[in-house]
Amino acid sequence: MKDLKKYSNKTKAAFVLLIVMLLILLGNFNTLLNSKNVNDNINAIYKDRLVVAHYIFQYSKQLHFIKAEAEKLDLSDNIKKNEIIHTLDIIHNIDDLYAKTVLTNKEKQYFDAFLSSCKEINKQVENKDWNKIATSSGQALKTLESLSEIQIEEGKAKLALANSMYNKNNSIGQLQIALLIILGGITFYLLIKKIKKTVKIPEPPSMN
Repeated sequence: MKDLKKYSNKTKAAFVLLIVMLLILLGNFNTLLNSKNVNDNINAIYKDRLVVAHYIFQYSKQLHFIKAEAEKLDLSDNIKKNEIIHTLDIIHNIDDLYAKTVLTNKEKQYFDAFLSSCKEINKQVENKDWNKIATSSGQALKTLESLSEIQIEEGKAKLALANSMYNKNNSIGQLQIALLIILGGITFYLLIKKIKKTVKIPEPPSMN
């Protein structure tokens, strides 16, 4: 019976150790997966948010120039036309770069509206309709403002998700440390119990 009890205790201890080790293994796997997701979100903030914000700034700069040129009264029509056409070429070069970024459905909708405004400016410059060009430029700038706000919100969402995953990793790490302490405690207890059974302390000699 003692042998059966001894084996039963060992089986229980082995089962507890196995569960603890399995939990630590699953925790490590989850931590690695979360770390990859955090890295992806941080890269997305740079590639699809900060880079796009730079493109929006360049767009805005060029459109302000077009609007200012169209409203100038002291420039000849030919100079205005050449300046605006050259600036539109710069804008079209940015279009290709912007289109390669990852856009949400909402961003794509506003970007398409922006492209439509630029097409209108292209038509209007051929007709030298400066008032309409100024109006279309203003509409395009408003669309850019909306795009910029979307970028900020998307960036905040990505950052919040990355922070959430980081906090989750911290919690899992603390749990793993606690499990390792439990594992160490159980191992230490079993070793002490084994030593006590193995080493017999001699009893003092009887005085009788």
